[in-house]
Amino acid sequence: MNSSTLIGIGVALAMLAAAIFGSAPSALAFVNLPGLGIVLGGTIAALFIGYPISEIRRIPQLLRTVFRNEKVDSQRDIDELVTLAHSWAGSDVHNVERELQKVTNPFLRTGVQLIIDNTPEEQIVELLQWRIARMRAREQAEAQMFRTVASFAPAFGMLATLIGLVNLMTVLGSQGMDVIGKQMAIALIATFYGILIANLICKPIAIKLERRTEQRLVLMNMVLQGISMMCERRGPAMVRETLNSFMEHVEDEIREQPASRGGKAARGAAGPRATPAVAPTPTRGAAPSVSSAARGSSPMPPGAAATFDAALRNRVSSRS
Repeated sequence: MNSSTLIGIGVALAMLAAAIFGSAPSALAFVNLPGLGIVLGGTIAALFIGYPISEIRRIPQLLRTVFRNEKVDSQRDIDELVTLAHSWAGSDVHNVERELQKVTNPFLRTGVQLIIDNTPEEQIVELLQWRIARMRAREQAEAQMFRTVASFAPAFGMLATLIGLVNLMTVLGSQGMDVIGKQMAIALIATFYGILIANLICKPIAIKLERRTEQRLVLMNMVLQGISMMCERRGPAMVRETLNSFMEHVEDEIREQPASRGGKAARGAAGPRATPAVAPTPTRGAAPSVSSAARGSSPMPPGAAATFDAALRNRVSSRS
């Protein structure tokens, strides 16, 4: 189970319970079944009108994804790429095929299989980039569906409120203040339902799915970089150092590093990272230098640098 999701649900339930039982004379004042029916029924109806049934059927699976604790194990993929690169650099095709059977990442498996089949590097990169773009478009559309539902729910909550106000007007001149106050509360509670569904359920799910897509894009771009280096028969030490530098560069873009981590001084907000074994941030059009302690002072080859730069641009575009 995803711990952050469970914590969020627990905090939300505690907050609602404290607000309802601590402020209202009766918790039943927040129960309005007709208003809840209008909000849920109208939102579901609008969802079916706006989306095909094939996409709506994926909602239960997406909800399970939100509760499932998925870890992006980039280090495992790096280790597998290094092992495959070692065998491929030695022209040991049979060993590469044996190691390929142990690979669990289907994206990595596809790229290595294309290399074994002697597919040109340009075609391999083009195919893998197309798969990255297709995955990003599909998963962004899934997250957008929940954002659309989040816009439907408050609108139908307002609709239910208007219906309640119409009912209020019918008893305004013939009933006492107790009946009028009750009708007003029933009218307003429907808006409460719509806002709650939108901001406590639908939008957080959309954000969780978008973050998952972002992490998967980082991993796929890293694998694409490794596949490109395998095509050029680069050595395993160079593959490992380049991919580790790629992942560390992405981490620097996502969040600030602590002042000290594992004996390495992290880069400040304005200064460069001062680390003895990590490549500095690459600039556009230039191949990044790599640690002399890891593989001498030889620069990254132009082909790998171009793929590295393209992967970083894909990363920036996915965040925008």
